[in-house]
Amino acid sequence: MLDEFLGQKVVIDFRGEYVGLGTLKGIDDHYLDLRNADFHDLRDTHTSRENYVAAAVATGIKRNRKRLIISRAEVVAVSLLDDVVDE
Repeated sequence: MLDEFLGQKVVIDFRGEYVGLGTLKGIDDHYLDLRNADFHDLRDTHTSRENYVAAAVATGIKRNRKRLIISRAEVVAVSLLDDVVDE
């Protein structure tokens, strides 16, 4: 299923207090490869996960990593950035 997301901007929700946004460039059985990524620790702000992601939709992804390799074991959900709704 994740093959459909290759080359597109995605939101990745982690088990902990982290969220990742970026372009999904590769996947395998154990890892996701994000490029031009924003890896955000939600403990650093008072913003909720939903508000942080909604802000990224409105203003663009604030890149802080050229490349981010993510363990799939830590991932709870992956969605397209375009599928985020702000209603």
